[in-house]
Amino acid sequence: MMFNLESCLGAVTRTVSELEREGKPARNVTLERSYDTTPEDLWDAMTKPERLLRWLAPVSGELKLGGRYQIENNAGGEITECVPPHYFSVTWEFGGGLSWVELRLAAEGEDRSRLTLSHICPIDDHWKKYGPGAVGVGWDLGLVGLAFHLSASDSDRIDENAFSASSEGKSFMADCSEDWRRAAVAAGENPFQAEAAAKLTTAFYTGSGSQGAE
Repeated sequence: MMFNLESCLGAVTRTVSELEREGKPARNVTLERSYDTTPEDLWDAMTKPERLLRWLAPVSGELKLGGRYQIENNAGGEITECVPPHYFSVTWEFGGGLSWVELRLAAEGEDRSRLTLSHICPIDDHWKKYGPGAVGVGWDLGLVGLAFHLSASDSDRIDENAFSASSEGKSFMADCSEDWRRAAVAAGENPFQAEAAAKLTTAFYTGSGSQGAE
């Protein structure tokens, strides 16, 4: 079952900002968007393995404060903060690298919530090569899956492979990569470096890249 992207186009606010993490320069890659559900239901969708399976991937581990998690074929790490249903943070350990993810949930009136997802990345060779789109586009796809999950029946799940291979999906990923290029430039990144990084990220996500960007 394919997902109608019209409800997602323009729904995400993307920003990049500078900060320090563990005494070293880093960048905060942030996505914000609203969903037509309560913070409690959104929290449940983002923390229960049986629901994560339907929009993200199989997640195993001890999903509580101080526990460790593992996303199948992706990152693992430690749950470092947990304040349901409003905030949690984790380490993001993938491919020998370490970054950090923070999620904030807030009510926006009755039965509507705003999600703020921050991925804090060190300024390493991977960042210099791919820029914010490396993690940003991946999370853009995750938020599309979450939107589908929240609007679909329990048995439905977006077909990620079909979506990524479709012209619609590739156009969406390219548009997201371009938005991340603009966000990087707005944050002070050199425009030529930002453009080169965005081209590599777009090539990877649309299927013509040879190296992983996540």
